[in-house]
Amino acid sequence: MSAEINKGPLLGMRHVQTLLIFLNITCLYIGRLNVGVSVVAMTNAESTNPKFPEYDWNLTEKSYILSSFFWGYIFTQFLGGYLCKRYGVKSVMLWGSFASGVFSALTPLFISFGGWRAYCGIRVLMGFAQGLIFPCIHQHLARWSPPNERNRLGALSHTGIECGNVCAMFLSGMIAKSPIGWPGISYVSAGLAFTWCAFWFLFAANNAVESRYIGEAELNYIESSLKHNEDYHKTIIPIPWKAIWTSTPFLALLVARCCETWGLSTLQAEIPTYMNGVLDMDMKSNAFFSALPFLAMWVMSYVYLITADVLLAGNRLSLTALRKTFNSMAFWIPCATLIGIGFLDQEQRNLAIALMTISVGVNSGATIGTSLNTIDLSPNHASILMGIVNTAANVVPIVTPLVVGVIVEEESNRSEWQIVFIIASVLFFFGNCVFLFFGTAVSQPWDAEDFLQLKQPELGIMPANREASKDNHEMPKEVLGSLNS
Repeated sequence: MSAEINKGPLLGMRHVQTLLIFLNITCLYIGRLNVGVSVVAMTNAESTNPKFPEYDWNLTEKSYILSSFFWGYIFTQFLGGYLCKRYGVKSVMLWGSFASGVFSALTPLFISFGGWRAYCGIRVLMGFAQGLIFPCIHQHLARWSPPNERNRLGALSHTGIECGNVCAMFLSGMIAKSPIGWPGISYVSAGLAFTWCAFWFLFAANNAVESRYIGEAELNYIESSLKHNEDYHKTIIPIPWKAIWTSTPFLALLVARCCETWGLSTLQAEIPTYMNGVLDMDMKSNAFFSALPFLAMWVMSYVYLITADVLLAGNRLSLTALRKTFNSMAFWIPCATLIGIGFLDQEQRNLAIALMTISVGVNSGATIGTSLNTIDLSPNHASILMGIVNTAANVVPIVTPLVVGVIVEEESNRSEWQIVFIIASVLFFFGNCVFLFFGTAVSQPWDAEDFLQLKQPELGIMPANREASKDNHEMPKEVLGSLNS
């Protein structure tokens, strides 16, 4: 019987990094998604605080505002992946989050001078800043998470998405009705971002070796489990671009994420407008019920996480089977409920709210289904894969509000909203089919540290320990059924 591995303290620095990422994602999503409630408050001052200016923006102009964040967001994904490999995750995430907070604080000032066009402009700049961050997050998880804890730590950190959704929907509505009105939404978002930056500066480290606070036992546990060569943290592993772009599992992930983003962005951006127009709900109840589906999503994310740990610990499912099972639930249940929502009106608002809550709640399974799959396929190039996936997937939220703006000419017209929900349902169904047939959670051959050197030895790219690379490549096969340490 083998001796028990010393993993360090029960709550170690790898858990602190996970908490910091969770809080970062929460703050980012508050700043990103509060626009849905803010736009309603700015165009209907009587429903919030009438002491602040009201703007007469039509549905098309509001659609531009809702999508403008992603105009900037898609252009810095690749850059974020490159910068974090070149300069380290800590610096890139710090400056990206700080800049996002600055642009949030300036939002009311910009709107007062330039109206909806200025609002779009400042949202584009915020998108530029936040676009750097998510590729860094996946690289940080790959460097800090032992393979047998990667699923748990990754999923826990990503629950910040659900937490951010809830706060953006619920708190934004409450702030809009408070004495600080709709400008307060931006100021509070900025304050949260700046506070997070202070904690990140103090406690974050690019890897376990660089951490000032980590104990020797935890350091040895993390580094030995990752099975790197000795110079790993001092080298930049060349990126196998051709192998990535011709990888069937990666392309399947790309398609699935794009389809999932369409469905979820439809719900995130359009729920306040749908509830106000079709269900005839006032701002106060709108804020609560807009947040309710994402509260369910937050709770369900922990249900999925606990279930995943149980299934993997008992060797009941491989990691690939687990990802596909959870992804099927996250895609196909909303596929059915979204169609049902389109046939309900204000007389059936309780049922509509219930179906929306179910749709968004079960979609949290996509975190374990596809969101962490970039780390499965290639821990060494997780930031690059995430940069590619996020660039493609976040073109979708640019298009979604614009499509809604074309289809929905009258916000209270239920038949027009039916078309919106049917489109989202079809994409949910198709995306999961692609992932079921072609997806996997097994590390790919091109993840090996010496992959390009072995393919093109005349280049002499970098010194690498071939055995370490081989072990790292085979690692996922050894831990498919035992990710619960």
